[in-house]
Amino acid sequence: MTHTWRIRTVTDAARARIAVARLAEAYGVPTVERVRLATALSGHLRQCLTEGGTWVLGLEGPESSAGDAVLHAVVTPSPDAPAAGRAPWTVTAPCTEPRLAAGDDDAVAEDPAGLSEALLGSDEDTALVLDKLAEQEELVAFHREELHQTNQGVVALHAELDAAGRAQQEAFAAERRAREEAEKARRRLTFLADASAVLTASLNHGEIVRRLPELLVPQYAGGVDVWLFDDEDDLRRPADHPNAAVLAARTGRPQYAADHPGGMPGVDDRPPSALNAGRPLLCVPLSARRSPLGVLTLSSPGTRWDPDDAVMLIELARRAGIALDNARRFEHNRDIAETLQRALLTELPATPGLSLAARYLPATHGLNVGGDWYDAFRQRDGSLITVIGDVTGHGLHAAVMMSQLRTALRAYAVDGGSPGRLLTRLHGYLRHLQPDLFATAVIARFHPDEQTLTWAAAGHPPPVLRLPDGRVRVLDAKPGAMLGIPLRQDIADHTEPLEPGSTLALYTDGLVERRALGIDPGIERLAEALGAYGSADLDADLEQSADRILHPLLSDSERDDDVCLLLCHLHG
Repeated sequence: MTHTWRIRTVTDAARARIAVARLAEAYGVPTVERVRLATALSGHLRQCLTEGGTWVLGLEGPESSAGDAVLHAVVTPSPDAPAAGRAPWTVTAPCTEPRLAAGDDDAVAEDPAGLSEALLGSDEDTALVLDKLAEQEELVAFHREELHQTNQGVVALHAELDAAGRAQQEAFAAERRAREEAEKARRRLTFLADASAVLTASLNHGEIVRRLPELLVPQYAGGVDVWLFDDEDDLRRPADHPNAAVLAARTGRPQYAADHPGGMPGVDDRPPSALNAGRPLLCVPLSARRSPLGVLTLSSPGTRWDPDDAVMLIELARRAGIALDNARRFEHNRDIAETLQRALLTELPATPGLSLAARYLPATHGLNVGGDWYDAFRQRDGSLITVIGDVTGHGLHAAVMMSQLRTALRAYAVDGGSPGRLLTRLHGYLRHLQPDLFATAVIARFHPDEQTLTWAAAGHPPPVLRLPDGRVRVLDAKPGAMLGIPLRQDIADHTEPLEPGSTLALYTDGLVERRALGIDPGIERLAEALGAYGSADLDADLEQSADRILHPLLSDSERDDDVCLLLCHLHG
């Protein structure tokens, strides 16, 4: 239901306010909300009277007396008022106290008795509000006292918590420092382990010297100098090194050269170096097995080193010395082994009408000595035997067995015999000599009075024959099994016509076999490389042709196996 009042004077405003208060009570608006509604309405009506004109007050009551109903009061200017067009002013009040529905009679009597009755009714609402206010004041006073008592306890508790907080902060700070130290120690140990793995992974002392600056700069050193006493590539006088480095070399103790003490355990303090006065220097001996190898000189990455970092660097220098010593011993043994390997390989004989060229390349890993071998020698009837073989395994044992097989083959060849017969006798020899060792080989025989090639193979990659017209054939006739297997076998001979200008290539699997590709693509590449040369080039310089054939086949610098190649060219 909607109620409307037109307001032009103070009396109109008072009657409207009284009517609204009565209707609010009738609709169930609580006392406090009713006073709040009347007060807000009075203030706005006073402002409207100040502006002048006619104003319309509308009150819309709820349709029912439900507890969630709302009473709406709206004040708008009349169309002919000066403030016409202004947005209406609205105020609401909840009807939370169910009452009987209000009637249509919202008139207020104009006699003094009616106005007085309305005024007294308003005072009753004010008295109720004041009573509630007094109750709230008493409640506030009660809670203020409780709060005061609580504050006293809170102050005392805060004092205790503050003391506990300071103690906890100190404990946290100590724990944080301990964690930081532990993390630094973990980083040092991790760096030391990784750097040691890098240094010990190489058996080349030059590679180790090169990797040291890469590992230390810039985290642990501003610069690195490695002084090796017997390094023939860098024979510098002691005067070219800092005095602290010379003292470290003579005393075997680490030296610290700076204008301030280093405070490093086990390190002697020295004055700053004249060669590098701007930065502190840490000079650590490189030694292994109680023999001095050199001195590692580090310039500081900052103003000084942390003592724990210095301890780690000294330990790294000790491990670097051991790695250098192992690398030099390995290089020494490798040189001896390679010299032995070269000594075991035969000089090729000079044969009229036939050119020979051989190449042997050791594996890039290990001692550079293995079981690959080649040989060429004459038989009593004037024929030339050429052979290439491969003993399984690597190292000195394989090289020794290769030497024994070569000697046995020469001994068997004195009595004559075809290539197949010679391989059969070698097979029996190896079975009785070394039952657990195996070998592969190819033997080819050239006879000066016959234009034929007789050959036999035992588990070895097939020979490759280049014909005078440039065509290339892979001699893949059925070969025998590997030498030394626990089976009896008679290895057969194979014969090929041999025209002047032909070239035969014997090789080991290290030349053609790759792990990712297998052996067949390598044999095809060898055939293509051999077919790319003319007979005139092979006649002119077989040695250079051997190098040119090897180059495209060995494009990778790392070889896991030995490489052996023997070229036999019949002049045109």
